[in-house]
This record gives sequence, structure tokens and C-alpha cells, in this order.
Amino acid sequence: MKLKEIKKLSKDEVIKNIDKLKKDLFNLRFQKINSQITNPSKINETKKTIARLKTVLVGKINA
Repeated sequence: MKLKEIKKLSKDEVIKNIDKLKKDLFNLRFQKINSQITNPSKINETKKTIARLKTVLVGKINA
């Protein structure tokens, strides 16, 4: 998810996306442990997207 797309989201949508991505990250970690993951770089990408969402969320809360 690009930063431009994230900035267009409302506060509630950002929170929902964070929750969804955290669940995805949890599942990716299990796949990694079981050697079932097809794209290991997806883990880092998901972590970075969560960080971007949290950063935008703090900005929306403080604004």
C-alpha cells in the first residue's frame, strides 16, 4: 500500500487495515515456521505497511 493511498483513508479504515495486516503477519509467521511460505519478503513488506499505517494514524489523531 502506497503512502498516497494510506493518506486518503479515514481513521477507522486505517485501524481496520492495521488489524487485518497484523492477522496476515501472524499467518505468515506460521507459514515460515512450517516452511510453507512462498514469498518470504512478504513478511517485511507487511511490517513496513503496518508502520506506515501507524504513522499516518498518529498524525490523524494529533491533527
